Amino acid sequence: MIISAGYNIAGPEVEAALLAHAAVAGCGVIGVPDETRGQIVKAFVVARLVEIDKAGGESGLAKSIQNLERNAIAPGKIPRAIKFHDSLARGNLQRFRLRAAPSAP
Repeated sequence: MIISAGYNIAGPEVEAALLAHAAVAGCGVIGVPDETRGQIVKAFVVARLVEIDKAGGESGLAKSIQNLERNAIAPGKIPRAIKFHDSLARGNLQRFRLRAAPSAP
């Protein structure tokens, strides 16, 4: 459970909305510390390479994903940080490994 600005955010709900985007092949969501909100939603995304090129790079794709999220879930649940990866673990997502990654915050 991610608590951001007093709101409880379920990671699987945000992940399901992310997976609805055509460019997202896989994802994982965690909460990372933030001074003003307590935590913010950070998404680790495995993107389809074709979609990265169409969107104009990773920053363009991140904005595209955030714009889609505005229509799918509440504004407070939109990932404020998006990090792209080549792959994530298959099977059960192990969020503790995402938190332990050196670039988590």
